[in-house]
Amino acid sequence: MNKIIPAEKRFKLILSVYLILVKDGKTLLLRRANTGYEDGNYGLVSGHADGDERATVAACREVAEESGIIIRPEDLRFAHLMHRREADERLDIFFTANKWEGEPKNMEPDKCDDLGWFPLDDLPPNTIPYIKEAIENFRAGIHYSEGWND
Repeated sequence: MNKIIPAEKRFKLILSVYLILVKDGKTLLLRRANTGYEDGNYGLVSGHADGDERATVAACREVAEESGIIIRPEDLRFAHLMHRREADERLDIFFTANKWEGEPKNMEPDKCDDLGWFPLDDLPPNTIPYIKEAIENFRAGIHYSEGWND
């Protein structure tokens, strides 16, 4: 017998979006600061999708907010999907893009103390582990992974 779960009690998944932006063999990373999560470590330009917002639109919004770069949703390409759990369960969608407008600059100095291009094959040692894994999977052409902290 199937039990029907009311909508308000259904499991909720957090959707995060990331951009693996590549230029001349390097990827754009930012070092988190003053956020309370992975401060001092490098990650990708990223954020959470708002309710009733397409993942591609969320990614473009977050990229503009954090780096000043303008990307159109139709210029994004799927790169990797990661289903992971740390303190909560998340679905992380990683995109890439071959074209964009503007040069990256730190638009959120209160949350980021460094923004720059780093070699894809030599990421900083303080890159957030799941971010490093996603970039390595992207480079290897692996489109799906799971990160489960039990």
